[in-house]
Amino acid sequence: MPIQLHRLAPLALASISLLAPVNAVAGWGDILKQVEEQAPQLLQQGTNSDGASHSSLDTDTLIRGLKQALEVGTQRAVDQVSQTDGYLGNPTIRIPLPSVIDQGAKLVGKFGGQSLVDDFERSINRAAEKAAPLAAEPFLTTLKGMSFEDARQIYEGSDDAATRYFQDKTQADLKTAFEPIIRDSMQQVGVTNYYQALVKQASQYPLVGDMNLDLESYVTDKALVGLFKVLAEEEKRIREQPLARSTELLKQVFGN
Repeated sequence: MPIQLHRLAPLALASISLLAPVNAVAGWGDILKQVEEQAPQLLQQGTNSDGASHSSLDTDTLIRGLKQALEVGTQRAVDQVSQTDGYLGNPTIRIPLPSVIDQGAKLVGKFGGQSLVDDFERSINRAAEKAAPLAAEPFLTTLKGMSFEDARQIYEGSDDAATRYFQDKTQADLKTAFEPIIRDSMQQVGVTNYYQALVKQASQYPLVGDMNLDLESYVTDKALVGLFKVLAEEEKRIREQPLARSTELLKQVFGN
């Protein structure tokens, strides 16, 4: 049966990693190019006279290495957004006031109610931070189900290929899991009370439109947008920088 070269890309990648250190700024696309150029020689070296592989790293080990690398990245993303100020203190994912509230909030702030506006914005970000740890389990479940073909496509993909893979596989489950936690968190941190107080004050001013909205869905959706944005940043780091080889498996697969 003919050998499918693309299915041996991770094996060749690991061999390159072991034979020569990868440049610190090389992206995974550059590494894959090296795989394509050196694959014939590597395949010849990796088989004996019977055609059987004698590579020190089998396919299972390589895939486990990739999964563990992605596990590190996803856990970092979850840890980052779930800490205090994980959303609120990060300008790129901070959850802003809903647009339907913004005009009324500006008026409330202008006439002495800025602390109420700040409390409300802080509370919706705190609710997202409390829900974020729930993302860890769906990510790990998705990793367990990752196929060899999934791994190959992530290797060959763009800077956010793994993030888009996780979005496709987990977003629906994450939203289902997040909503009740967001609801409970909103009650714990006083989101509803702040919202009602803000609407009440804003309604005193003319030209303020309807400020009603599904606040639970708004916070859930924004929380997921922020989570995947941070995950994409972690993925980019993995592609552009040497992997954080924090385990023996990563050192074995990707080199010391």
